[in-house]
Amino acid sequence: FPCAAHGRWRGAPRGPPPLVRPGAQPFTPADRSIHQPGAHREQRGMARSKARVYTCCLLLVIMMIAIIVIITVTTRRTCADDTFSKAAVAADTRKCSEIGREMLQQGGSAVDGAIAALLCTGIMNPQSAGIGGGSIFTVMDRSGQVKIINSRETAPSQVDPDLLKSCPLNLAGSKWIGVPGEIRGYELAHKFYGKLPWATLFQPTIKLAREGFPIPPVQGLFIPFINNSLTPRKLYSDETGTLLKTGDVIKFEKLADTLELIANKGADVFYTGRVAKDLVRDVQQEGGNLTLDDLASYKATVTDAWVVPVGEYQMYIPPPPSGGPLLSLVLNIMKEYQMRSAPLSVEEKIRFYHRYVEAFKFANGLKRHIQDPRFKSEKMAKEIIAESFAKHIGTLISSDRTHNNPYYNLTAYLDSLGTTHVSVLAEDGSAVAVTSTINHMFGSKVYSPSTGIFLNNELSDFCGRVDNIFPGERPPSSMAPAVLKSKWETLVIGASGGSMITTGLASALIHHLWFGKSLKEAIDTPVVYVDSENKVKFEPQFDEGVIKALRAMGHKNETARKFYNVVNAVEKKDGCICAVSDDRKLGKAADLLVYSVVTHRVHSRLQLDKTSDMAQFEAP
Repeated sequence: FPCAAHGRWRGAPRGPPPLVRPGAQPFTPADRSIHQPGAHREQRGMARSKARVYTCCLLLVIMMIAIIVIITVTTRRTCADDTFSKAAVAADTRKCSEIGREMLQQGGSAVDGAIAALLCTGIMNPQSAGIGGGSIFTVMDRSGQVKIINSRETAPSQVDPDLLKSCPLNLAGSKWIGVPGEIRGYELAHKFYGKLPWATLFQPTIKLAREGFPIPPVQGLFIPFINNSLTPRKLYSDETGTLLKTGDVIKFEKLADTLELIANKGADVFYTGRVAKDLVRDVQQEGGNLTLDDLASYKATVTDAWVVPVGEYQMYIPPPPSGGPLLSLVLNIMKEYQMRSAPLSVEEKIRFYHRYVEAFKFANGLKRHIQDPRFKSEKMAKEIIAESFAKHIGTLISSDRTHNNPYYNLTAYLDSLGTTHVSVLAEDGSAVAVTSTINHMFGSKVYSPSTGIFLNNELSDFCGRVDNIFPGERPPSSMAPAVLKSKWETLVIGASGGSMITTGLASALIHHLWFGKSLKEAIDTPVVYVDSENKVKFEPQFDEGVIKALRAMGHKNETARKFYNVVNAVEKKDGCICAVSDDRKLGKAADLLVYSVVTHRVHSRLQLDKTSDMAQFEAP
């Protein structure tokens, strides 16, 4: 383009300016137009030249913008097909993940999504969790601040003084019921972090409970557990008295009524209102000692998270009486061996798993120090998370043999099952890891027919104590909902499975963060579990060569028939979000950007009814 030439606009007059006589006035533009007949043409030429210059500059700007856009698009990392770019929810079931996602789609917060998903889990997997239990939230807001909301059950004011003498013979029944904290936990979390109206979080589950749905395979698997419990048997029986099974339609109409009351009137109706009165009456008719004062005096708590370095991450965990400190201990012990890749040879695997099992045996011996800090000192628990303590434990691990239980200061306690976990990562960067439980399968197996609530048996977590239980005390727990944060990445993770929670989390974190496996591969890795008696149990797919070698080193081991460690996690890395719901519980995660669930198929490790229809399970 002929924008400019040698500092002179094209079309400008050439030659020297007209002469001006001394003392005469210089020509004005009007004079020039009179004395120079071509002046109008020159002015039009100058205008055209300026227009060309402006056009040229505009084109240059457009070209520069286009180049920047092309470079940005071609160099930007694209997310894989099984990852997302906005937000995700990972719960135990596909339906509950989707309900959590619906809250995010409506502009809700990560906490809104988590609460809605937990309410759903209370009917999709009522054997594991529900509003008759308690939970622990680890919440990271959009600024990166992390808080813990603890709404675990507490001991009622009238605890049977001989209760712990019943361990472990009979852990069902009303005497094991702790004061439920679930709804107070939801209330507190929503107060600080919620965006949507309280009632909105309840509506999807109320609708599902009223209309009914086919019993999912996992719930169906555990229905026989309530065979001898008359009250819940009525819920799970058809008109002929036959127990329902996987695929049969079930409705939770009484629970829907209760949830509607809570949605419309708030949490107080559960703790001081109509629901409280109905619940206490039903429990006392079963011989329990829960009182209206116990419910009215219950309070959820907010505390700072404990922070532990894990490689380039900061891991935020709940303090005692949660299992966070013991998870930290195992990771710190294994970190001392400086493994940067997965063991490949048989010898490497044997060495790794021997050390791993020994770390858990020492962790089992330290469980007695994980107690409610309102009643016991946190001093020893804080020592447990210190790297120096892990180094000391490492010096006690023999490279070629194991030891008898007194070497680890093991105190008898009970293994537990149950629980559920939800991980949520919202578009604004806020995150929630929340674990909820009624403890054992169907909790105490006490069902409140007036409210539709299954009550927990959380007091059994005190088994192994040598001193008394204090009224209002929270029992120790393996629950360890965690948020890990590095400069560029966020990992929201937690697990269910009772006592298996710690081994599920430790295995997933080690294989993902240190050994470089994808999040799904790490969660799918077969695990080894050290139980309350330091017996070593292996998931069915575990390496047989390693099992034999560990047995030869003195470990008392066996292959477990079923494993219930279930890890649900959401990770944001390089701008892409990966969400994994453990297929051990037929879980599926849901994302926000693409309105469909994760596309990978699952292959359950549970023994399911062969006549059950997977499509029926996925349909609700």
